Amino acid sequence: MLDPDPMYWPTFVMAVLASIIASQSLISGTFSMIQQSLSLGCFPRVTIVHTSPKYEGQIYVPGVNFLLMLACVAVTLCFRSTTHIGNAYGIAVVFVMVLTSSFTVLIMIMIWRTHILLIISYVVVIGFMELIYLSSVLYKFNQGGYLPLAFSAILMMIMFVWNDVYRKKYNYELVNKISSEKINNIISNDTHVSRVPGLAVFYSEIVQGIPPIFKHYVENVPALHSVLIFVSIKSLHISTVRPEERFLFRRVHPRDLNVYRCVARYGYTDMGKDQQPFEVMLVEKLKEYIKEEIWPIEMQRNEDVDENNEERRRENQKARKEALEREIETIDKAFSAGVVHLIGENEVVAKKGANIAKKALINHAYNLLQRNLKVGDKAIVDIPHKRMLKVCMTYEL
Repeated sequence: MLDPDPMYWPTFVMAVLASIIASQSLISGTFSMIQQSLSLGCFPRVTIVHTSPKYEGQIYVPGVNFLLMLACVAVTLCFRSTTHIGNAYGIAVVFVMVLTSSFTVLIMIMIWRTHILLIISYVVVIGFMELIYLSSVLYKFNQGGYLPLAFSAILMMIMFVWNDVYRKKYNYELVNKISSEKINNIISNDTHVSRVPGLAVFYSEIVQGIPPIFKHYVENVPALHSVLIFVSIKSLHISTVRPEERFLFRRVHPRDLNVYRCVARYGYTDMGKDQQPFEVMLVEKLKEYIKEEIWPIEMQRNEDVDENNEERRRENQKARKEALEREIETIDKAFSAGVVHLIGENEVVAKKGANIAKKALINHAYNLLQRNLKVGDKAIVDIPHKRMLKVCMTYEL
């Protein structure tokens, strides 16, 4: 130590406090980066805990925090020298400066529409100074400076592989989704498909159309429940969603199919707050939707009915009321017969004829990440395991 003995402990305390502040900024920045990457589909799913109902950015990621601890201990044990750790930190800081200036130039060009002379001046002055700093620390690459670059390369590789295959999977589902006409042909015209008592809830990421895994299920299990609900659960960037605004329903025509689509919306603090089971709330909101779907139409038609056709109006109203009661009764009977939750799980492989790079990306790199980094978010809705059925399907991308 360069400090004299009387200044040793005050300096030591200040150094520890400075390290705590610096490490806290590193941890918070890592959490924010993981959250943004997840929202863009660029990182495997991990558990995120929101610590504040007011601020979305105040989060805690247990798995990443544990990995940071292991990395910190590993770096300390391997380097055993503050000089090498300082070299690694210096290269990381200077690279951050260069990247920040590069993105600033992009913002000046694309958003601020800054004059070209000011942009050139900024690049010449600031960019030149930062490149000098960068060149001065790169000579320490083999003295510990390689560490942040190695970490960056690994993270970029993971994010690229995950995002590329994630987009291919989502596009595959959009291209191969089942339209309302096709599902009508599958259920109504296929003599091999029978309807059995009960209510089935299919979970899918896509909001429009029916996921392709439904056709895969019907082809292998030629029996469908009397009521089908396709549910897509979406997490919104708000703290909470009011219960009356949580479920959005839409009917898949014709009416006698008893097939519905639903989007369930949750805020980041809604997890575990439901006082009723998810399936109970789903069915109750479905019945409310059916009632609201029929009666506003009836009220609109009443305005167009002539007063002399009172009897016809009453017959029409009676028929609609009976249809409503039959549909509600069908849903109640299906719910009483039992609810089955069907969750699609897909395995991705490169299609025949794909090049070597694509096969390596999908068959090896992505599947390796999926097997080893499958931490998974805590389920937003509580699905009973005894009535949960996972349907597996292979996507050829």
